[in-house]
Amino acid sequence: MPEGYSYAPQPIRKDGAGWLDKGPRDIMRDLENPDMLVPPKTDAGLVSNLKFSFSDTHMVLKNGGWSREITVRDLPIATTLAGVNMSLTPGGVRELHWHQQAEWSYMLLGHARITAVDQNGRNFIADVGPGDLWYFPPGTPHSIQGLEDGCEFLLVFDDGHFSDLSTFSISDWFAHTPKDVLSANFGVPMSAFNHIPKEQVYIFQDKVPGPIDTQKVQSPYGTVPQTFKHRLLAQTPIKTPGGSVRIVDSTNFPISKNIAAALVEIKPGAMRELHWHPNNDEWQYYLQGQGRMTVFAANGVARTFDYRAGDVGYVPFANGHYIQNTGTETLWFLEMFKSDRFQDVSLDQWMALTPTELVQSNLNIGPELLNVLRKEKWPVVKYPGFSYYPR
Repeated sequence: MPEGYSYAPQPIRKDGAGWLDKGPRDIMRDLENPDMLVPPKTDAGLVSNLKFSFSDTHMVLKNGGWSREITVRDLPIATTLAGVNMSLTPGGVRELHWHQQAEWSYMLLGHARITAVDQNGRNFIADVGPGDLWYFPPGTPHSIQGLEDGCEFLLVFDDGHFSDLSTFSISDWFAHTPKDVLSANFGVPMSAFNHIPKEQVYIFQDKVPGPIDTQKVQSPYGTVPQTFKHRLLAQTPIKTPGGSVRIVDSTNFPISKNIAAALVEIKPGAMRELHWHPNNDEWQYYLQGQGRMTVFAANGVARTFDYRAGDVGYVPFANGHYIQNTGTETLWFLEMFKSDRFQDVSLDQWMALTPTELVQSNLNIGPELLNVLRKEKWPVVKYPGFSYYPR
């Protein structure tokens, strides 16, 4: 074996399948992906890649912050949603802009001020912090600015082909409009536009804004009738012995008509139960910890992936899957859908609410399993003596 490979994991299963990998390899990557190097025996067939890390994306650096994105160009199967990870300095601004897509966001760190105006001239100004969401419908102009501690957030858009670098920015429009037209539109001399940007600004550094009360702008048409902000962490979670789930969609965040989501907590030894979603593909973002997911794609096809904080996962429509905590700390992740409602189907509950004799004969199982099936849904499960812990 080559020098230095004594500590390297090898593609050898306990049943003896596989052999040593003595050639060139990325050992650190193999250590991070044990279930891809040594797939469970139950994996079979061909499943598209369902994982991509923000650490492997192109970083756009600007005075005022940075951004990076995962779209179909990085994860081709992810056609329904795309994601952008962005950070703004204290005072850093994601300039005035709008999109053809809906924008859903989760605040990761720090605080920001968001502004928006709807098509009826009703405005919205609010401060957001860790665990808060915002949602801007397609075509709604808005901005984001870091406050005293700066901020980092996840943006999700309802189109996998989206790119944040191809949005409609106010500076870009000004730069590509003749100055005589700008003069006629606003009723001021062309000299008023002598110093406008020559191209899209995207992110820029500004001073930290004052208290929100000092920045309020009164609209003659009032404020937006439905808030663009939602405090997800203030929401009462669904709790089980293995963790918790907070579901947010148009039922409790009415403006969010294109994207539904759930914030999932999985304690060490616990797992997001075997389930599937009957309404659309699932786009995942891992916030903390590490886990693994096997996706069952029907017809004897399944594949297992390992995930860590900063990774994006994907599950095609109606594919069965689970997410298991494989680390020593709590696993937190977001699951998101291009839908106005969150929906999932529990394997356990389905079996419990089906005639017992039918389930028994279909799977050739006995009372040991049949007598413990749950009619109530537990999104996250953990049973003493039957939990996974790292070895």
